Amino acid sequence: MSQYFEVHPDNPQQRLLKQAAQLIGRGGVLAVPTDSSYALVCQLDDKAAADRLRRIRQVDDKHHLTLLCRDLSELASYAKVDNRQYRLLKLATPGPYTFILEASKEVPRRVSHPSRKTIGLRVPNHPTLLALLELLDAPLLATTLIPAGETEPMNDPQAIREQYQHDIAAVIDAGACSLMPTTVVDLTPMGAGGEPELVRAGQGPLEPLGL
Repeated sequence: MSQYFEVHPDNPQQRLLKQAAQLIGRGGVLAVPTDSSYALVCQLDDKAAADRLRRIRQVDDKHHLTLLCRDLSELASYAKVDNRQYRLLKLATPGPYTFILEASKEVPRRVSHPSRKTIGLRVPNHPTLLALLELLDAPLLATTLIPAGETEPMNDPQAIREQYQHDIAAVIDAGACSLMPTTVVDLTPMGAGGEPELVRAGQGPLEPLGL
C-alpha cells in the first residue's frame, strides 16, 4: 500500500518531504500536487521508474512526458532555448504551462519524443512541489494524473490513494488541486523563425503568451 504524506499547503513539513524524496530516490512513482492538477512523478534517470509511470498512465513512448524544474535556469539546462524562446518562457514561469522544446543532451533519449527529440518542460508555482524539487536538487519526470479512459485529471488525494494504492509509492496531500491540466505550448517552431503553437488550452491564461 502506498504511503500518505499530509502536508501544509503553504509550509510543507520538511521531514515528510524528505521521506517522500527518499522514496523517489529508491525508484518510486509518487502522486504530487502542482499548480494545475495532481501529477505522477519519478526520477529522470531511472528507466524502470519511467516505464512504471507510463504503465500507470497507460501511455506509450510517443506521449510527451514533462520535466518539472525549479527555475528557468534549470529548465534551460535540459532544452535548447534561443533568445526569443527564453523571453517568452520568462513571461510565463513559474506557472501552469508546459512548453515543448528541443531536448538537450542532458535528457535521456528514452524519455524524449522518439521521432521529434522534444520534451515537455515546466516550472511549477506550488510551494510543496518546489520544496520537493529543492530537496531532490534535480528535476522530476512527470505526467498529468489522468486515469486511463478519462479526460479530466484527478485532484482529490484521497481518491488518488484509493485508486492507485498498489501502483505508486506515495501520495503527497497538500489539499485539492485544480481540475484543469496545464496549458501546453509548442515552442519548437520559434527555432525556425515561426510562432509558438497552442497544443492544449488549460489552466494557464493565453494572454501572457500572445496567443
